[in-house]
Amino acid sequence: MKLKILFLLILLFTMSLLSAQELYLSGLNEMSYIYRTAKDSLNSYFRDAFSFSLGYKDFSMGIKFLAELPKYSNDQNQLLDELNPNRLSTKWTERWLEFERDNLILHGGTITESFSSGMVFRAWEDVEFDTDTRLDGFLVKYNKAFKLKALYGAIPNLNQPSKSDLVYGADGEYPLTKNIGIGASVLTMRTLNPLNVYNQREVYGGRVSLMLDQVDGNIEYARTSLFKNISGANREGSALNATTHIYLNPAFIKYLTLGAGYKYYDKFDYRVQDLQVFNYHSETLSDSQVTGVDEEGLQGSVALGLTDNLSGYVDYAEAWNSSFKKRMSDLYASLEWLYGDMIFMAEYGHIEKLDKQIDQWQQDIIPAVSVSMPLKGYSFAARAEYEYIEKVSQGNTNWHYEPLLQIDLGRGKWSVSASAESHWQNSSDILIGRYWANCEVKYTLFSHTTLTAFAGREAGGKVCRNGICRFVAPFQGFRLEAATRF
Repeated sequence: MKLKILFLLILLFTMSLLSAQELYLSGLNEMSYIYRTAKDSLNSYFRDAFSFSLGYKDFSMGIKFLAELPKYSNDQNQLLDELNPNRLSTKWTERWLEFERDNLILHGGTITESFSSGMVFRAWEDVEFDTDTRLDGFLVKYNKAFKLKALYGAIPNLNQPSKSDLVYGADGEYPLTKNIGIGASVLTMRTLNPLNVYNQREVYGGRVSLMLDQVDGNIEYARTSLFKNISGANREGSALNATTHIYLNPAFIKYLTLGAGYKYYDKFDYRVQDLQVFNYHSETLSDSQVTGVDEEGLQGSVALGLTDNLSGYVDYAEAWNSSFKKRMSDLYASLEWLYGDMIFMAEYGHIEKLDKQIDQWQQDIIPAVSVSMPLKGYSFAARAEYEYIEKVSQGNTNWHYEPLLQIDLGRGKWSVSASAESHWQNSSDILIGRYWANCEVKYTLFSHTTLTAFAGREAGGKVCRNGICRFVAPFQGFRLEAATRF
């Protein structure tokens, strides 16, 4: 509390000393009211996140206030039988001070940062799925030919939020030549385990990148050791990923791009990282296993422009674990045709997963067509999917269709997105099947405020509305949101 008061006093004192012409100020306020159709004690939720940053010459500072009344759970199964006081919270969630001059940055407070691809370290926040791995600490960055990052910070422990885990490390990058760069990372994480003892994880990584006119590539390798484990035994892990792209210009087509990727993860899973899954649909190897435990995989892609108006893309990936009892494949193909102002696209997705350890196989087939064009002064887009899902578990087979129709319409400051999705097995079940219908209306007020209203049900997953795509959790009810930038 004393630190919060001190921060505010410094802020007010600084503003009183400097004239308005010498300051630059920016901020964002995101307010949302949620009414969830669920049998809990409240149904209504309010959330407001107010943040701003203030700068003067080489100095800047920022702060964020968050009110959750109460905190909303994205899991529809988590109902509030009784309103818990721990769910009601108003707090300062972000505070930072920063100094930047020439190529040096000194940052103290909340840290959002990544080392290279994030394989060794990444601290970020995902509001939609309630994930926050940001640190509170100190960060130094030097950006020139040689780039350096060094940080030392703390993060609340998952099991005991009142106590902290410790994270510190450094990352360096240097161009050996015009086309070749090298980098290295080192990280230490001290995590409080259920026995109230801090274990210690040490991570060391290195990478090489290549950038030519027609070829680029990157390879990154890391090793980790976990000491003072609960079992008493030290744990060794490793990770490797590599990517490359080849850009060609054959005489008989407009362009051709070939891509490839490889991953290998063995006991390389911890909290402050973000591992690439190397498939188009961002699927994990198994629904029962997080990325990084035990998996290997390959990915390949082809992007080609057949003519000025016709282009295609194919992406295929496979992954497996060391015993080959868990396997998955992911296929995506698309064909895009431009005819005047109209864009027509046909897509096909096919995902399969096999887990012999629990005797389960599943597949997800997603054919889709979409069209977008101007229509009498409006922007118009429509998309139709006919998804088929099948799962075989211990000899029992379940399957169903999930057709989806979505229409987006926009003009000026207004945009509307409406969709309907259903769940049924046979065409005779259309009238009695489950349905998810929803509508979202967005309006831009003045030049700095966006109002959004959503009503209905959505099954969750990747959702694209009004030109914005994001992954969302299942929801049923009503949402009213207002975002103001200044």
